[in-house]
Amino acid sequence: MFDVIVIGGGHAGVEASAAAARMGKKTLLLTTLIEQIGAASCNPAIGGLAKGHLVKELDAMGGLMGEITDEAGIQFRILNESKGVAVQGSRAQIDMDKYRIIARNKLLKLPNLEISQEQASVLIVENDEVKGVKTNLENTYFAKKVILTTGTFLNGLIHVGENKLQA
Repeated sequence: MFDVIVIGGGHAGVEASAAAARMGKKTLLLTTLIEQIGAASCNPAIGGLAKGHLVKELDAMGGLMGEITDEAGIQFRILNESKGVAVQGSRAQIDMDKYRIIARNKLLKLPNLEISQEQASVLIVENDEVKGVKTNLENTYFAKKVILTTGTFLNGLIHVGENKLQA
C-alpha cells in the first residue's frame, strides 16, 4: 500500500512525486518510459513571459524544475529586457536529453519514491473514491491518494486529412 501514486512522469509528475516523497510519503511513480521522465513535449524552453512565474513558484516551494534547468540549460535570457520589469520574464533553453537524464537521476536518489515502467489502465474506484490502479502489466497498486499527471498527449490523435493516427 502506497500513500501516493503518481501517474505520468512528465514535468508535473516529477514535481508531484518528488514533493510527496520529500514529505515522507511512500510514493509510486508510474510512467510509460523511464527514459522519458521529465521530457519536454517539443519546445526546449523553460520559463518565458507566460509561464516563467510557475518555474519561480515551484522553485520557492522546493520544486525541481528550476534546479534541473540550471544544470541542463544551454542559454539563459531575460525577455523584454529593454522594457519595464512588469513585462520582463526569464527563459532558459535546455538540452532536452540532459534535462531528462538529470530529472530521472534526481528522482532515483529520493527516499520513499519507487518508479515503475508501467501504464495505468484502470483506476480502482470504491464508494466514489479512487483507491488504486491496475496496470497494463496486470499489477494492482493501492494508495491513499492517486495523482493524475498524464499531460497533453493522453490518447492523442494526429489528423492528416481524413486519416487519424495515434500520437
